[in-house]
Amino acid sequence: MSDLTAFIAGLPKAELHVHHVGSASPRIVAELAARHPGSKVPADPEALADYFTFTDFAHFVQVYLSVVDMIRDAEDVRLLTYGVAEDMARQNIRYAELTVTPYSSTSRGIPDGAFLEAIEDARTAAERDLGVVLRWTFDIPGEAGLAAAEETARIATEMGPDGLVSFGLGGPEIGVPRPQFKPYFDRAIAAGLHSVPHAGETTGPGTVWDALTSLRAERIGHGTSSAQDPRLLEHLAEQGIPLEVCPTSNIATRAVEHLDSHPIGDMVKAGVLVTVNSDDPPMFGTDLNREYGIAARLLGLDAPGVAALAKNAVRVSFLDTAGKARLDEEIDAYLADWQRREP
Repeated sequence: MSDLTAFIAGLPKAELHVHHVGSASPRIVAELAARHPGSKVPADPEALADYFTFTDFAHFVQVYLSVVDMIRDAEDVRLLTYGVAEDMARQNIRYAELTVTPYSSTSRGIPDGAFLEAIEDARTAAERDLGVVLRWTFDIPGEAGLAAAEETARIATEMGPDGLVSFGLGGPEIGVPRPQFKPYFDRAIAAGLHSVPHAGETTGPGTVWDALTSLRAERIGHGTSSAQDPRLLEHLAEQGIPLEVCPTSNIATRAVEHLDSHPIGDMVKAGVLVTVNSDDPPMFGTDLNREYGIAARLLGLDAPGVAALAKNAVRVSFLDTAGKARLDEEIDAYLADWQRREP
């Protein structure tokens, strides 16, 4: 293990773009498969590596939904949620905004109240037992259309649990224009939620503009194609709108051809505030520590640079002011102790 890899492993971190179902580790998926025999998802954790090898974004969505199909009751929801928090604790993730798609579960027969109770119970237990603070982004699965948008907005605005902080939009971008979801984002924003849609991952910068103008995005999920539009990069930098960058995910879904051609460097050079995230980590064979290592290489960062990158995520998170201050102080203390111990 290199010195920088070791530094990243111990660094207290926040994560802002990571999916609930997409964070199901092989251990969790195998347990779900064992609970529900007959699933086409392998119960053997080792076989999952091949199963989670994607040909393109559409194939990824197909595999993702096959895992969703194994979450069939509230106990499955709680098992998944707490298991994700356990995996985060092992990476020294102190705070995470987990993207949750209620519609995927309620449309499969899990009552909305039972679903919310399960994630909240896991959230409370994770903070008590593991020191991991979870907050929720409820997102619309765009491929399911306006019925899913209505259901997601209803649950978010009428039943929103204590951990809910933001409202998002995920799923395929091609053929799913952002502006059609404006009424649902307007309702969520009026209810006090932050706007954090995905945009510009597998489509061009026009999708990011749509997310900004129609959905009043405060952060952009991915925004990979923003680098193709200098005016957009300038706007993002001037307005302080962060991009939630997920390098390995972009390669796995073929949004970017090679890591060395990833536009994160162009984003940073343009003055855009970027955060580093893992998206659907086990499905992409990664975790947040690995993503920080990749970003450090692409951006030429040393330990203080990586710590500054970690503080970006804290700064633009929706954690309360006191929580941000505590995590900032923890990062500073960790860096100072690391520097004292360096030869």
